[in-house]
Amino acid sequence: MNIETTKLELIQQLQKTKDKAVLLKIRKVFEEESGDWYEELSVEEKEEIEIGIQQADEGKLVSHESVMAKLKKWH
Repeated sequence: MNIETTKLELIQQLQKTKDKAVLLKIRKVFEEESGDWYEELSVEEKEEIEIGIQQADEGKLVSHESVMAKLKKWH
């Protein structure tokens, strides 16, 4: 069964159900799936992000063009 068929079947089941608990469970699944990924990061990863934000705020940035120019040396 392909994904599109599965989606259509689920849509049909959602339209037919009168059970609010089922709908709330499905909503919860989607909310958890699209949750805040930042909270799933390790402390070290969060610290690195904060360092990067601080560097950006201080203007310590490297342009995309500069990085790509350096990469050309190896490719």
